Amino acid sequence: MQKPSVAELRPVVHPPGVKDRRSGEHWAGRLYMRELSLRIDRHLVNTRVTPNQVTYVMTVAAVLAAPALLVPGITGAVLGVVMVQLYLLFDCVDGELARWKKQYSLGGVYLDRVAAYLCDAAVLVGFGLRAADLWGSGRIDWLWAFLGTLAALGAVMIKAETDLVGVARHQHGLPPVKEAASEPRSSGMALARRAAAALKFHRLVLGIEASLLILVLAILDQARGDLFFSRLGVAVLAGIALLQSLLHLVSILASSRLK
Repeated sequence: MQKPSVAELRPVVHPPGVKDRRSGEHWAGRLYMRELSLRIDRHLVNTRVTPNQVTYVMTVAAVLAAPALLVPGITGAVLGVVMVQLYLLFDCVDGELARWKKQYSLGGVYLDRVAAYLCDAAVLVGFGLRAADLWGSGRIDWLWAFLGTLAALGAVMIKAETDLVGVARHQHGLPPVKEAASEPRSSGMALARRAAAALKFHRLVLGIEASLLILVLAILDQARGDLFFSRLGVAVLAGIALLQSLLHLVSILASSRLK
């Protein structure tokens, strides 16, 4: 069977709204990954590969980011970026394959969310262990592993706080939340939220952004000859993750999403 062209795939797997979703599409997907995923799609759409099987591969790639970051030096940081980029690629492919084959399932949606949690957690835990210098000649400093775990916990909490809005509404028989309901009722809270959105510092604890930051810090560490910048980065990300998880919770409670 002849493989469909990218032009044939695009209107089916990228229907209007896919790239424009405010909270559902990552900037990297819009910038380049959705174009790359189309090239992968055309080799898979006529095979027996299912969207859920692609999601499983995506999940494995996400988890492998943690051990990849344990490889010393810039090599480990590069491997971490590669694993996260593979996660993002397959995250695009599984949904596109589902649209082309019309193979939709709640299980696939659930697995996709699990992989998103695991990606953020794996990168931040791996970063903490990397900063602890597991393979160094000196004493392992578990403080950095602890801070990396705290950062991972904060990042997971941010996602959970968002997802639990849907759970709470469903259990009370309410429809899914509308976009307008996410706006805080307080003008002061709304201003704070807009300021945070403009700065986008909270995105640093997401797996994709964190992996790129880790690579930059690894290069700086290489020039300095120690782990100073990585350890500074772990501490900063832990602070951002914990602060953002608290602010996000307050933002949800101050909005109409639970009304």
